[in-house]
Amino acid sequence: MSYGSPNPYGQPDPNQGQPGYGYPQQGQQPGYGYPQQGGVPPQGGYGYPQQPGYQGGFPGGMPRVASMGRRLGARLIDGVAFSVIYGILVAIGVAGAASSASKCDSGAADYSSCVNDAGSSVAASFGAVIGILAVVGLLYEWLMTALVGGTLGKLAVGIRVVDVETGQKPGVGKAFVRWIIPMVGSLACGIGQLLVYLSPFWDKSGRQQGWHDKAAGTMVIQN
Repeated sequence: MSYGSPNPYGQPDPNQGQPGYGYPQQGQQPGYGYPQQGGVPPQGGYGYPQQPGYQGGFPGGMPRVASMGRRLGARLIDGVAFSVIYGILVAIGVAGAASSASKCDSGAADYSSCVNDAGSSVAASFGAVIGILAVVGLLYEWLMTALVGGTLGKLAVGIRVVDVETGQKPGVGKAFVRWIIPMVGSLACGIGQLLVYLSPFWDKSGRQQGWHDKAAGTMVIQN
C-alpha cells in the first residue's frame, strides 16, 4: 500500500537522472558566465570594440598636432624667403637712389637741392619696399593658408592649418583673422607678435593653439 508521494522528502528520483554539471538547478538563478534569457545585450565596455569617434570635425578622433619644432622650422623657412625678397627690393631701391645721386654735379648751384632730392628718393624707395613687403606678406600668409592650408615653409615641414570644426582648409575669413592678429601685435616693436607665436606653449587644450588660432577657430596639424 502506497502512502503519498513516492518521494516524500523531495529527494530526486534516481530514475530521472541527475542534472548535468554547470547547468542551473530548478529554482536557482543562472550564475556568472551563463547567458541570460531575454536580457539586454551587454554594452561596449572594456574589451568591447568602440565605434570610431568624431571629434571636432576629424573622423577617428584628434589628428596629430604639429609640434612646436616643426612650426618653428616653417617660420624660419618663410623668414629666409622674405629676407631674400627684402634684400632684392632694397638692392633695387639703393641702386635707383645711387643713380639719382650720381647725376648731381658737385659744382652746380643746385647741388644741395639735387642731393636732397636723391635722399628723398632713397626714403621713398624704402617706403615702397615696406609697402610691397606688406602686400606680399598679406597675399602669401593669408591666401596660401586659406586656399592651400599653409605657406611654403609649412608645406615643406609637413604641417598645415585646418578649421577645427570641419578639419578642412580654413578659408579666406578665418585665415585673415589668423594673419591679422600677429600683425597687430608687431606694432608694439614686435613684442606682441612674438607673444602670439609663443602662445601655443600655454595652451592647455592639447591642441597647441596660439591666440591667433583660438580667435580664428583653427589649429596646426601634422600631415
